[in-house]
Amino acid sequence: MTEMSTPATAEVKKPGRLPYGTMILLLLVAIAAGVAVARYAKGLGFVSNMSDGRAWGLWIPFDLYCGVPLAAGGFTMAAIVYIWNNKKYYPLARPAILTAFLGYLLVVFALLVDLGQPWYIFKMIWNPNIHSPLYEVGWCVMLYNVVLFLEFIPAVFERLKWNIPLRLLHMIEIPLIIAGIVISTGHQNSLGSMLLLMGNDLNPMYYTPILPLLFFLHAVSVGPAMVLFETTISSKVFGHKLDIDILSGVGKILRIPLFLYLAFRVGDLILAGEIGGLFDDFPTAIWLWIELIVGGVLPLILFSLPGIQKSRGGLFVTAIMVILGLIVTRFAYTLMALSMRPGYGTYFPAWTEIAISVGLIAAGMLVIMLANKFLPIMKHDEGHGHGEAPAEAPAST
Repeated sequence: MTEMSTPATAEVKKPGRLPYGTMILLLLVAIAAGVAVARYAKGLGFVSNMSDGRAWGLWIPFDLYCGVPLAAGGFTMAAIVYIWNNKKYYPLARPAILTAFLGYLLVVFALLVDLGQPWYIFKMIWNPNIHSPLYEVGWCVMLYNVVLFLEFIPAVFERLKWNIPLRLLHMIEIPLIIAGIVISTGHQNSLGSMLLLMGNDLNPMYYTPILPLLFFLHAVSVGPAMVLFETTISSKVFGHKLDIDILSGVGKILRIPLFLYLAFRVGDLILAGEIGGLFDDFPTAIWLWIELIVGGVLPLILFSLPGIQKSRGGLFVTAIMVILGLIVTRFAYTLMALSMRPGYGTYFPAWTEIAISVGLIAAGMLVIMLANKFLPIMKHDEGHGHGEAPAEAPAST
């Protein structure tokens, strides 16, 4: 019997050995770091297929125009929990804030690679251009990163049991939440305002004076979808199980901004006389159909079905549809629309461009793994936000 059990014992993972998933993430980060070094040593053209005619490549559509709204779960969940005082969703607030904080930091790192001379990025602080939407976006991203840091740092203080700074931060908790909501609203809008400067370079079905409003509404709807996505993944990886009523409630909430987005989007197409382009302006119409049907109408219907509301898998898949709708939309605005206009030439991202974006995502996943292992991210109750130490140590994963 002892000899038979030996092989099974040998299969047990050796102490100190990293899981294969973690090693893969570390490898992706290392590749991205190597590409970043080559970029700074040899220049932007050495690692990208961008040109003077195509100054926007993969990084702007994916890392900026997708990354910022996909991190919108931070301010949406903060508003639901702290402003609307809906404590039912309290367990989702801190994971959403962590993801938002990492998301915005990764956007900054991506810009530091994308900008031709990133060492001049701080000049905007003392060289203001108040007429530039990008100037407003830059300031909002800087300020919002500070707000997210202050909103998340209580998790570290709880782990260290530093009650005095916890109480100090609790005193400014609501002003911080309000500031975060205002700042997020400002730069989500301004991402749309930047595209208004393109004028005729955008397809008529995408160019509209209400772009700032559309970008804000879409971000507000995709924020809760990202919370559903992240929470489902977290439950599989870290064993965090939330009541299905909390998850289904998030799905019900996001229907409101998603419906408003669709109403304004379709209404604008009708008023502008561009609705016919859905049936004859191909291939642009394909991306618009995906935006409206896959990322809008179907999720509205599915999130309203009792069967989906009681299914973790159904909520997860429906949330992915909302996220996919936003990604396709932002790429259509910033990359595919330009590819279809004369004079811009062809463009496809180099493998090094893809490596940077993938590496940034891998870095974010590693930080989330570490945070869930060593900090009270999901295992915290309402009392923790009031300067109290956690009742129990976070579960080991």
